[in-house]
Amino acid sequence: KSFFGALTPSQGTLIVGGVELKGVSNKKLNFLRRHIGIVFQDYKLIKEWNVEKNVTLPLMIAGFSKDVSKNQAKKLLSHVKLSHKSDRFPMELSGGEQQRAAMARALAHNPILILADEPTGNLDDYSSGLIWNLLEGANTQLKTTVIVVTHHIPETMNIDYKHFHIEYGSIHEVN
Repeated sequence: KSFFGALTPSQGTLIVGGVELKGVSNKKLNFLRRHIGIVFQDYKLIKEWNVEKNVTLPLMIAGFSKDVSKNQAKKLLSHVKLSHKSDRFPMELSGGEQQRAAMARALAHNPILILADEPTGNLDDYSSGLIWNLLEGANTQLKTTVIVVTHHIPETMNIDYKHFHIEYGSIHEVN
């Protein structure tokens, strides 16, 4: 939560995209958030909105037109294999489908950074594989920095990554 400003660090320094988050102004924080995609463990889709509208949310916030937002959502829903469910509501989807919709939303505005909190924690192996492939693709194809907090790193990771262990306020790189 600290990475996107929901919590401020109690000690130390946290700089994201050149912005120091301790004491950051709302204006700078909102600017930073427009360049971050977030994937929550519990999806955080708006239940009253259909899948397509959920995916357009970051684009609406960034001020894109309805036409541009709709076209981008259609492309991304196709990419995450949910085109056929674009008019469905989140509660009509499986957990894996909801997480794929959340991934599409996180990618919608071509962020420079994606933060993912246990993105596969509640998913079956098939859906987990799809999510990891999407995160890898964001990194390799879009050159997006991806930070994932997880208890399980898949053995099939095909990209270079750094592995850190965080415990009791200490961070240690694992070799």
